[in-house]
Amino acid sequence: MVKIVFLGAGSTVFARNVLGDCMMSEALHDAHIALYDIDGERLKDSQRLLDNLNANINQGRAKITAHLGVKNRRAALKDAGFVINAIQVGGYEPCTVTDFEIPKKYGLRQSIADTLGIGGIFRALRTIPVLQEFAGDMKAVCPDAWFLNYTNPMSALTGYLLRHGGVKAVGLCHSVQGCAAGLLGSLGLKEKYGPVQWKIAGINHMGWLLEITKDGKDLYPEIKKLAEAKNKAARRKGGTKHWDMVRYEIMKQFGYYNTESSEHTAEYHPYFIKSTHPELIGEFNIPLDEYPRRCVSQIAGWAKQRDELLKGGAKLTHKRSHEYGSRIIEAMTTDVPFEIGGNILNRGLIPNLPAEACVEVPCLVNRNGVQGCYVGPLPAQLAALNLSHIVVHELTIEAAATRRKDAIYHAAMMDPHTRAELTLDQIRAMCDELIAAHGAWLPKFR
Repeated sequence: MVKIVFLGAGSTVFARNVLGDCMMSEALHDAHIALYDIDGERLKDSQRLLDNLNANINQGRAKITAHLGVKNRRAALKDAGFVINAIQVGGYEPCTVTDFEIPKKYGLRQSIADTLGIGGIFRALRTIPVLQEFAGDMKAVCPDAWFLNYTNPMSALTGYLLRHGGVKAVGLCHSVQGCAAGLLGSLGLKEKYGPVQWKIAGINHMGWLLEITKDGKDLYPEIKKLAEAKNKAARRKGGTKHWDMVRYEIMKQFGYYNTESSEHTAEYHPYFIKSTHPELIGEFNIPLDEYPRRCVSQIAGWAKQRDELLKGGAKLTHKRSHEYGSRIIEAMTTDVPFEIGGNILNRGLIPNLPAEACVEVPCLVNRNGVQGCYVGPLPAQLAALNLSHIVVHELTIEAAATRRKDAIYHAAMMDPHTRAELTLDQIRAMCDELIAAHGAWLPKFR
């Protein structure tokens, strides 16, 4: 029997997607699914939902257990083959609010703040100690298990685990598999071309659509022409804005489309959210403070959704999603190969990025685990943009590993958006204020 542990099972909807996918796999019908969380009510909700799903789509064949709190974590992990991580340390309140409001005092605005920037740095610093605890427990009770990380900031967390955690790990994000189809759909080309061939590599949230073809035909010339025309019309006074203006502009200027959304991309570069050019916010349709708004909406919406999902007598169904988690478990269990876009250490797969960087590349998955595929050098301008993020990842990992406060300062000073907006003294003062505000959510830094 395969044992699958879900850490952060109180993320009920996401747990349903990934674990429902597992139940849809013939090889995983009788898996032992162990749910773990530190929130008893949310854990109870997830168990009820998954019990319902198990009964209705899987004839009750999976074994589902729930484990509450740190004292029960090793029992959840014992003899696991796969550990899925979807935790959020500090939640919307207080930590996400802190990550937005303190930088705002210094004039530093953000949109999502979960991957890079000052918000991404501090999210990593409060999450890594918890991941290190997970890794310690895994080494004690399931040393051969694979850790499937879905938590952001993906590159910093997965990179830390692979370099310092002592466990087998891969980072997973759904921005890869949806990238090409999303781009074609936004330009009205999906019906025309249907399924296409594509190649993506780079780093998480800044993977590059290096190739997009149909039966050998390069689709980029047509894509770029349509995207530029759409953006040009949208940027005119009174023009109709659309949701992907920033990524279209990056594609125009640097030649390639990137995997993650425009609201993320806007804060990854020094070009769009600028106090000296506030007009760009409206011109490129950038939703500042977007993630807090989503959090408030999701919290309000969960009460209604909870009633719909858990009301008595409801028989839940499931359609297998495009998340990679169940496919990885299936491929390793059956030895039937599957290709994913995974986050792993570079080790020469992209020669013009650092060997120890956490990169997002095509990976073959089978009984041997997750094996990265050689990509080759990225175009120089794309490698340079990736490097501007990798240096922040590396310094954040260094801060977490050494508990040195100066590494936090250096990470923030090297962040492209932060250093474009603030002085060195402002960055240092902002970091000090964030450290103080986060309090016990962070370890002690010297």
